[in-house]
Amino acid sequence: VSYGRRAEDSASKLRTWKDGGRILRRLLVLLQENRPIFFYGTIGSVFLVAALALGIPIVTTFARTGLVPRLPTAVLAAGLTAIAAIAWTAGLVLHSVMRARIEQKRLAYLSYASME
Repeated sequence: VSYGRRAEDSASKLRTWKDGGRILRRLLVLLQENRPIFFYGTIGSVFLVAALALGIPIVTTFARTGLVPRLPTAVLAAGLTAIAAIAWTAGLVLHSVMRARIEQKRLAYLSYASME
């Protein structure tokens, strides 16, 4: 293949943001399908960090005064913790499903190999 300069009248078909978005989306889909524990564990960890950032000041205030001055923030922190637990659980379940599919494919391959 010889490389040279682009012809004067031609234009590039590449679009930085559109093509970059497509690549990023595909990378996330591949990560979700092939490493679900990492994908959903990362999402769950982000939600847990946000819940801790919001919830620790409320817990310390409650321990000091016995009052919960910001109830909506406490409810939000509890909700974020629940979302984190659900994300981790989804990652574990999908990892088990992925492993079962890999095992089925392996067994199917071995059954074809033994038919010779």
